[in-house]
Amino acid sequence: MSRGEGPAEREPTAPNYFSLEALTVDMAQTDTDAGTGSDDTVRVWLVERTYSDDEQNLIILTYATLDGERYFRKERALTSFTDVRDTTAAVDVDDGNLGTVDDPDLREQYAAEAERMAEVHDPDDVI
Repeated sequence: MSRGEGPAEREPTAPNYFSLEALTVDMAQTDTDAGTGSDDTVRVWLVERTYSDDEQNLIILTYATLDGERYFRKERALTSFTDVRDTTAAVDVDDGNLGTVDDPDLREQYAAEAERMAEVHDPDDVI
């Protein structure tokens, strides 16, 4: 970051990884927004759930757009001090928090899974 460049002036980075300290606040906001579909957000569908290789007790949820071209990644601790543990079929996230899927095979996989989830589930269904 150069001199005089504040947080608002920085380029957004993708994918959006949360620190564990910020996880509760950011996830609560994202979970609250799920299903609202406001103009500033993009609906993404759960396409992958994996365990972190380098962190114990951390699950990684990957959501993608229906075309599979963009994704949102959410990290969730398996142990938590809050009772909010729901994972929904879809979430609405800020457009700036989406990463681009460059790999054509992965893009196709994400698109197929996002479409399947959208056909089978309502966005706020708990998965």
